This record gives sequence, structure tokens and C-alpha cells, in this order.
Amino acid sequence: MRITILNGNPNVENRAFDEYTARLSEALLAGGTQVTTLTLRDMDIRYCTGCWTCWVKTPGECQSKDDSHLVRKAVINSDLTVMAAPVVMGYPSALMKKAVDKLVPIVMPYVTLVQGEVHHVARYPHYPKLALLLEPEVVTDAEDIEIITDLFRRAALNLQSELAFTHLTTQPVEEAVHAVNRL
Repeated sequence: MRITILNGNPNVENRAFDEYTARLSEALLAGGTQVTTLTLRDMDIRYCTGCWTCWVKTPGECQSKDDSHLVRKAVINSDLTVMAAPVVMGYPSALMKKAVDKLVPIVMPYVTLVQGEVHHVARYPHYPKLALLLEPEVVTDAEDIEIITDLFRRAALNLQSELAFTHLTTQPVEEAVHAVNRL
């Protein structure tokens, strides 16, 4: 299995989160899984401007000359993409939001009706499953996690994928590894 971990921790001083993702990566590697970790704060990922150039003028590629093409390549070439981020003000970090927004080029601008809902048409023959790894804030409760999970479940549908699971950093790394191994 090929796994991409998108580390959306914007705060270099939040060592606990980075250590957690490193332990997850090490445990998966020890089990024979191929793991690529992208630390988003170390990359130049600009905001999506909604120009739709990625659909109209340069199909599949963002016109912005940033590192988002590296994120898209890693995501589309994985079997599972773990979107790992601290929760900040009730949502995964803005860094993760930027990266997810820049995934729009992996689908076509055309839409089709699927089970009574309109969804984008696939650009590629294979799309990875998605998973969330969240570090809750002190005030984060179960309802917050449920809302975030629902939002990412919907986003996964529009990216021709599914949200496989949501895991919290308050739970042991071994449980995250077990969730991956069940896929």
C-alpha cells in the first residue's frame, strides 16, 4: 500500500503533532507500507483563486507556480492520503484547507448525477481513499469532530474518493495503524 501523509501542522513549535505523525509513518513503514510525508508548512502552497484555469486552460494543473503540483502528484499516486492537521478554531488548519482546495484539478469540470447528487467526473482511473488525523483543541468536542468528518466526507465524494476514517492524536498511534491495516 502507498500512503501519503499531508502534515498540515502550521506551527513548528507544535512538536507533539509532528512527533505523532512521525511515529505513525515509522509504524506503517515497519509494516511494509510505502509512506510519503509532505510537511505543508515547508512548501510554497498558494491560495486557490477560483480562476478555473486548472479546468479550462491547463487541464489538471494549477496556473499558480507553487508546490501544489507535488501535493497532487503524491495524492493521486497513493492508495490512502492521510490529511493530518491540528484543529484550529473548529476546523483543520488553514494550511490543510489550502492544500485540499488545490486538489480541485484532479477532477474534471464536468459533472454527472450519482445517486441523486451531482458530482465531478473523474480525471484519473485511480483515486486514493482519504483519512483524517486531527489534533483536537482543548475546546474541541465530539460534535466538532463529527462536523469536520462530515465536511471531509463530502469533499472526498467530490474528489472521487471516500473518507475511510477519522482518528484523533489523543488516541494511540497503534489504533491509527490498525485503521489503516483494515483497509
